[in-house]
Amino acid sequence: MNTHSEVLVVGGGIGGLAVAHNLARSGYGVRLLERADHFGEVGAGLQLAPNATRLLRDWGLLDAVVERGVLPDRLVLRDAVDGRLLTSLDLGDEFRRRYQAPYVVVHRSDLHDVLLTACREAGVELLTGHEVTDVRPHADRAEIMCADGSGFTADVALGLDGVDSGLRGTLVADEKIDSGFVAYRGTMAAADAPDTVDLRSVVAWLGPDCHLVQYPLRRGELVNQVAVFRVNGEPGALDAVFAACCPAVRAGLGALWRDRHWPMTDRLPTTGWSQGRLGILGDAAHPMLQYLAQGACQALEDAQVFTDQAVKHSADWPAALEATERIRAPRTARIQRTARVWGEIWHVDGTARLLRNELLRTRAAPDRSHIDWLYGV
Repeated sequence: MNTHSEVLVVGGGIGGLAVAHNLARSGYGVRLLERADHFGEVGAGLQLAPNATRLLRDWGLLDAVVERGVLPDRLVLRDAVDGRLLTSLDLGDEFRRRYQAPYVVVHRSDLHDVLLTACREAGVELLTGHEVTDVRPHADRAEIMCADGSGFTADVALGLDGVDSGLRGTLVADEKIDSGFVAYRGTMAAADAPDTVDLRSVVAWLGPDCHLVQYPLRRGELVNQVAVFRVNGEPGALDAVFAACCPAVRAGLGALWRDRHWPMTDRLPTTGWSQGRLGILGDAAHPMLQYLAQGACQALEDAQVFTDQAVKHSADWPAALEATERIRAPRTARIQRTARVWGEIWHVDGTARLLRNELLRTRAAPDRSHIDWLYGV
C-alpha cells in the first residue's frame, strides 16, 4: 500500500486535471492516477462557453488557453440540405460584457496541456499507468487498488474517469445509453480549407439524421470538423448519409479521419454521486450528449464547486461531496435533458424541418433567452 494522501483523483482528462489543480491550489495534497502510460487527450476541437472561461480566468489560465485557441465571431446554424442561414449569435463585445467572459474554441490537447502544466506547478502528484480495478470506501478513508498490484489510500477519492467510469458502478447501478449516432472527427489546415468554410465562426450544418460542425483552431491555423449521423447499423456509411446535403457540407467530408469513430453516448440524470469518502464528478457523474457543447464546461464547474465546498466544510469530505451534488445535480440534469432535445431538433426532416427552419430564421437576433440560463453569471 502506497503512502496516504488527502485527495486521490482517478482520471487524467480535462475534468480530473481541473479538480486536482483547484484542490492543490487551495492547499490540499492531491495525487492523480491515470490509466494510460502518458497524459494526453484524444480528439480535436473543444468549445468553451463563458460559464467555463470565467472559471479559467479566475484560475489564471484563460490567457494561456486563448493564446492557443480562437475567439470566434459567431455561432451559426445552417440547413445542411439547402445551405441556407438559419440563425446566428454574435460573440463580440456585447456578448462578452453580458456574460463577463469570451467564447473560446481550442484544441482538446491544448487545454489539456494548460491544465497539466498548472497541476505540476500546483504540486499535484501525477501518476500514469495506474488502472483502477477496485474501490473500497471506508468510514475514515477511501482505498484504491490498481491492476499492477499497487494500492492507495486517501481521505477522499474522486472518480473523474469519464462516461465509462469504473468508479460510478460502485455508486450507481445503471448503463450508458447509445444514442444511435456516431461521430467522425478530423482537422485540416485552414490554408487548404474549401472556400465555403467560415474561418471565423462556429458553424453547425443541420441535416436529416446528420449534422456537421466546423470551426477554427490553433490561432486560426486549423479547421476542426465533426460529422455526426444516425448509424442504422452501418457506422461506415458516412458519405451515403451526407449525400443529400449541399456541396459546402460534402466538401468537408474528405478531411475527416476514416479509421475511427466515436459512438455518441450518455446516461440518464441520477443522484447518489457519493458514498462516504468516495465521489464522482464530470462525465462520470453526468455524461451528456454534445449538442450544447457543455461536457468539458460542466466538468470545470464541478471542479470549482467541489473545491469551494471542501473549503467551506473544512475538509469534511462526505459533507463536501453531498453539498456539491445538491448544488450541481439539478443544473447538470437540465443540461443532459436539454442536450437530448436539441439533438432531436437538429436532426428532423420533412414538415418538422420546415417548421424548425422557419422558427430559427424568424428568431430576433438580440434574443438571449435560450442561453442566459446556461452561460449567465
